[in-house]
Amino acid sequence: MDTKFSVALHILAMISESQETLSSQALAESVGTNASYIRKVIGLLKGAGLIVSHQGKVGYQLTKAVSEISLLEVYFATQELSQIKLFQVHQSPNEDCPVGKHIDQALTPVFSDIEDALTKQLKDHSLSDVIHNLYDQAGLSKHS
Repeated sequence: MDTKFSVALHILAMISESQETLSSQALAESVGTNASYIRKVIGLLKGAGLIVSHQGKVGYQLTKAVSEISLLEVYFATQELSQIKLFQVHQSPNEDCPVGKHIDQALTPVFSDIEDALTKQLKDHSLSDVIHNLYDQAGLSKHS
């Protein structure tokens, strides 16, 4: 997994909690990257219907409440996938080897269980959890 997922969560938290209108440059400064990378991630978030912007105006808005944005939605948007596939079994095991002949069938159910667990965890957590953790880490309480 690349960093687009964590960058997207950073962007979404900033959009949610900032009292100011945020440009891609302001978001890039917070993330510690360049504005073009932020615009790429924003494009993915917009494509997934998680944020909107308005023609001719600077800034972005969430399309739903932070408690309604699951981390799984953000993951799928940023990884451009419709299901989690963390592990790939190597492609050319030796069929004449007793391990090589059966390794795919031996690994697939284990990998599937792990991917299913991650899917459930991401689905069970929302952007609200991330924001709550941010406030906790900063030693602040969120007033809303």
